[in-house]
Amino acid sequence: MRQYLEPRTNSILESINQELLKPAREKLKQQGKKGLVVIVDNLDRIDNSIKPSGYYQPEYLFVERGEQLNQLSCHVVYTIPLILIFSNALGRLTNRFGVDPKVLPMVPVQLQDGTRFTQGVTLLQQMVMARAFPGVSWEQSQHLITEVFDSPETLERLCLVSGGHLRNLLMILFRCLQQEDPPISRECLNRVIKKRCNELTLAITADEWEVLREVTQGKTLRGHEKYDLLLRNMFVFEYRDEDGSWFDINPILAEAKEFRL
Repeated sequence: MRQYLEPRTNSILESINQELLKPAREKLKQQGKKGLVVIVDNLDRIDNSIKPSGYYQPEYLFVERGEQLNQLSCHVVYTIPLILIFSNALGRLTNRFGVDPKVLPMVPVQLQDGTRFTQGVTLLQQMVMARAFPGVSWEQSQHLITEVFDSPETLERLCLVSGGHLRNLLMILFRCLQQEDPPISRECLNRVIKKRCNELTLAITADEWEVLREVTQGKTLRGHEKYDLLLRNMFVFEYRDEDGSWFDINPILAEAKEFRL
């Protein structure tokens, strides 16, 4: 398929620009809009396999073919594999697209020193309650927490154990709802957390546990060859503040007995 399409790539891009994107931009502007933004999601999940050309798949797609990705005549947002941020290809990637990649970190639920970050926890609570009661303000929905959870503390535990990873939070919440109807009990949440912890620990080797302990102590992943595996498998989360980026273990794994050894 690639060999067949390769000679036609430029003409395909031109057709997309002229026959699809240009009319779309014109119609949007007639409606008072400023233009068109296309979001190409899930490309961050492509496998880091090596291609016959000698390039790894992410590098081949975003660096070697980045010029073509940049030819669409509208604003485009691509999600890219995090490994590119740590690789030597970052400079070439930036040159291809003319902008630095923007990292979407976790919502911080605690600071580097381990103290709870109340603002982050509150934002996660607002997100959960907004899904439970769409259109209801936080000022009102915070008084409805006990209709969804047996206590406000159960919601707070859910937010804290998610580590600020939104998909992780919603996955845990969905598993709770599969077991019982609201209000979700603390016991149910703890069962789900324990099961998820067991799932994650099955894939972690002894040397990776040691790396996780080092990350917890130093809040950094620099110099570790397994950073891609740890981040991709959600063993470690990245956070950012005014001092830059820092890392910490997935709070679910912090409850594993292997981590405390």
